[in-house]
Amino acid sequence: MANQQQTIGLLGIPLQDGTHEKGCLMGPDALRTAGLIQTLQSMGFQSRDYGNVRPQNADDAFRLSGNALNASEIAGWTRAIQAKAAQMLQDNCFPLFMGGDHALSIGTVAALAEHANGQDRPLYVLWLDAHPDFNSPGTSESGNMHGMSVAAFCGLPELSDLFEPKLNCPVDPTHVHMIGIRSVDAEERVQLKKHQVHVNDMRLIDEIGVMKPLQRLIDDVKANNGLLHVSLDVDFLDPSIAPAVGTTVPGGATFREAHLIMELLHESGLVTSLDIVELNPFLDERGKTAELLTDLAASLFGRKIFDRPTRHHRNTMDRHH
Repeated sequence: MANQQQTIGLLGIPLQDGTHEKGCLMGPDALRTAGLIQTLQSMGFQSRDYGNVRPQNADDAFRLSGNALNASEIAGWTRAIQAKAAQMLQDNCFPLFMGGDHALSIGTVAALAEHANGQDRPLYVLWLDAHPDFNSPGTSESGNMHGMSVAAFCGLPELSDLFEPKLNCPVDPTHVHMIGIRSVDAEERVQLKKHQVHVNDMRLIDEIGVMKPLQRLIDDVKANNGLLHVSLDVDFLDPSIAPAVGTTVPGGATFREAHLIMELLHESGLVTSLDIVELNPFLDERGKTAELLTDLAASLFGRKIFDRPTRHHRNTMDRHH
């Protein structure tokens, strides 16, 4: 976990080629506008804004076998993200990646896994999402590549050509822990079971809460001296509190469940990197989703719930008075 001596590096990734819904390219700047950097600085952290990454030029001849939309564009993004993330890690930053759709994690996690391997440590991934994103071009119904992120960085061969250089250190699927899942394709379910991914759906969370599955992950990371990456998708949250996402699924995490997860992660001291993805400001309500994500990031870095600033959200009628 970052401390006041380690700089938090923020990288904007305005990627929207992995989804059918336009607007995620505005996500990084919405988080900046919501005061993410200022919030971290007010907590005593040094920060460095690396700006927004740009994709490598797409190879028009690039193809993946099967149903994979914008595959050449995603390959260009993946390679550029890997390179930029590797630079941030060389700078000894705590990397905070601001998206952009969840296809960005193909590149971020690949770089983080390579970095962990260089330290002879395993990388664990906490996937906070309504969807497991374990499709491949052969199983995906939509072809949207933000639904293939985990399969890609876990090394499924159908997606290996996205990486250049090749993915030498895929994440062990048994090191991926998912919380909040509530929308899974039929073939995806088969693959998750086959690869022994830890899937904690919302039915389980309703029954036992978030603490037990999160503690299992924390115990595993500690026992194996691992590094822990957190990938937070807006649709992990219930759309009533976080509407700014193109893939809303009712029944998501509540305000308190989300903050509890972040507070427990902070107390563990194990988190070494963070994605915030799928923020689509075009679908937001007066910026409340971007502000909530900023608050959740602050909780991850140690702000207690009673230290939260009061947010004032005017309704539509207020503008006329």
